[in-house]
This record gives sequence, C-alpha cells and structure tokens, in this order.
Amino acid sequence: MSMQKIKVELNSAGVREMLRSDELKAHLVERAEQASRNLGEGYEVTGYTGRGRVNASILAVSDEALADQLENNTILKALKR
Repeated sequence: MSMQKIKVELNSAGVREMLRSDELKAHLVERAEQASRNLGEGYEVTGYTGRGRVNASILAVSDEALADQLENNTILKALKR
C-alpha cells in the first residue's frame, strides 16, 4: 500500500474566527466545569476572550482550595482525568 501526501492549506481567517467563537468558549467552559466538579468547593470557573482566542480558567478562590492547589497541584490533576 502506498501512502499519498496530502497538502492542507488552512484558511487563516477561518481559523481565527473559530478560535474566537462563542461555541469554542462554551466548550472550554464546560470542560473546565467538568474538571472543577472533581475539586469540590472553593474553585471558580471563568470564560473570557483574550487577544487572539477564547480561554477558560479554574481558580482557587477559598483559602482551603488555594492551599490544596499549592500543595497538590489539584487543578492540573483534575484536568488530566
């Protein structure tokens, strides 16, 4: 079986539009919310549009959550599940 090479040319405007879309933002926020459910109380999910793309973040907002995050890196571990 021979492998054929395929050239893919991205539409820069289309990629830029996708990276700034409300649909992608909603997906990222939902993924962050799923991860935060494993963390318990004291964490907050936010979604925002940066300079070039949409973002979602999970923040430790209580003293207990912050201490747990600093000691155990719990947010990263929750995202890997």
